[in-house]
Amino acid sequence: MKRIYDAFAYGDGPVAGCYWDTTIARPAAEPAPAGETRVEVAIIGAGFTGLSAALHLARDAGAEVAVLDARRIGWGASGRNGGFASLGGAKASDAQLLRRYGAAALADWHRAQMASADCVAGLVDRYGLEVDAHSHEGETCVAHRPAELAAFRAEAPDLDRFYGVKTRVLTGAEMAAEGMAGPEVHGGLKLPVGFALNPLKYVLGLAAAARAAGARIWEQAPVTAIAQADGAHVLTHPGGRIVARKLILATNGYSSDDLPPWMAGRYLPALSAILVTRPLTAEEIAAQGWSSTGMAYDSRKLLHYFRLMPNGRFLFGGRGGTRADAGALAERQRILRADFERMFPAWAGVETPHFWSGFVCLTRDLVPYVGPLGDLGNAWAGFAWHGNGVLMGSYAGALLAGLATGRGGVPRIMAGPARGFPLAPARRLVLPAAYAWYHWRDRG
Repeated sequence: MKRIYDAFAYGDGPVAGCYWDTTIARPAAEPAPAGETRVEVAIIGAGFTGLSAALHLARDAGAEVAVLDARRIGWGASGRNGGFASLGGAKASDAQLLRRYGAAALADWHRAQMASADCVAGLVDRYGLEVDAHSHEGETCVAHRPAELAAFRAEAPDLDRFYGVKTRVLTGAEMAAEGMAGPEVHGGLKLPVGFALNPLKYVLGLAAAARAAGARIWEQAPVTAIAQADGAHVLTHPGGRIVARKLILATNGYSSDDLPPWMAGRYLPALSAILVTRPLTAEEIAAQGWSSTGMAYDSRKLLHYFRLMPNGRFLFGGRGGTRADAGALAERQRILRADFERMFPAWAGVETPHFWSGFVCLTRDLVPYVGPLGDLGNAWAGFAWHGNGVLMGSYAGALLAGLATGRGGVPRIMAGPARGFPLAPARRLVLPAAYAWYHWRDRG
C-alpha cells in the first residue's frame, strides 16, 4: 500500500491506549475464505460507511455482500473517534458552499445533514444497539474568546432557518449556570441536534446487524490489488481473491494512493488525538463547574472537543500535528494535556490514563465525496467526513447502497468531482502552513 504518513500511523501504536477498547469485547475475527469467492458487492473497509452500506444492501436489496478489512471492525477512525454524533461533514463554510454550488444545493446539503442524524438514530433504535447514548440535547460550540459571541448571534438565525430548529446563544454566566464553566468559556451556541455515543459499541453493533441481514464480514484481510476481469472486480487478499460485480471503497483516511490509483491525492488524512480521564468525583466536578454531559467543542479553527460521560470520565480531544511517528505522538500527548489543564484548571491533577490518536479525512474542496470510483465501472467510493463521520459516514453508506442498486441519488455538494491536491505526493506539506495560520487566527 502506498500511504503518505509514517508506517507507525497505520499500526497499533496510535490506538494502543484507546479507552473504547476497554468498554466492550470484540467478537472473534472471521478470516476471508481461501481460494476464490464470488459475491455481488464487495466492500473494502469495515467502518461506519462500509458497514452501513453492507447493512442497507443486504437488508433492503437482498444483495450478496462481503466486507473486507485489513485490520479489525472499526479499527480505523470509526472505533477510535470521540463519539460525537453531530451535524457536519464539510470543512467549507456555508458561505463558501453557497458561492460555489448555489442556494438549492446548500439547502439540499442541510437536509442531508438532518437526514444523517435520523439515519443513525434510526439504526440505533431499530436494532436496539447498546451504544451508551447520551447528550440528546445536541451540541454546544463554546466561545473561546468574547468576540465569538457576536458571531454566534449573527449565525443563530441562519442555523434556525437551515435546520428547522431553535438554537440558543448563551453568555458565559448562562453557560456556567448550565454546568459548562471554565476560564475559556465566554459563551456558547447550542444546536439541538445529535447525541453522543460509544463509537466502538456502535460500529460493532452495525457489524452485527449487517451480519444478521446476510452480509459477510472478513477481518484481517487486506486487499493488496484490485483488477478487472470479464466485467467484474477482482480483489486479491493474502488468502485468495474475491470476485464481485460491484465494488465500494470505504477506507476514508486510512486509504492508499494505489488501491486503486485513482485515489492518489484525492484525500488528505489529518491527525486528531484524545485523552480520557479516570472517573471524576462529584467534588472534582463541582470544583471545575463543568457538570453538563452535553457534547461541546470550542470555536477555534484547530478545535478542541470534549464531553463529560455518564460514568464520570471526561473526554478531551483536539486537532493538530503534522507527523505521525512515535516521537510525534508523545509530543502531541504533551500538548493536548497542557491544553486540557489550561481549559479545565481544577482538573490539572487528574490522571488521564487513556490517550490515542487517529486520522480524520479531508478533500481539496473541503466537502465529502460519494460517487464513482474513477472510471472503474460499477464501483463507488465514499470518504472525507471532515471529523463528523459518526453521522455523515453512516449516512454515506446508505447513499452508496443506493448508488450500487440504482435506487438513489447523492446531494450535489457530495457528488464531486473529488479533485486531487496539487503536488499530490507531498500534499501533507500544506498542513504546517495551514496550522500556523489557524494558530494565528485562534490566538486571544
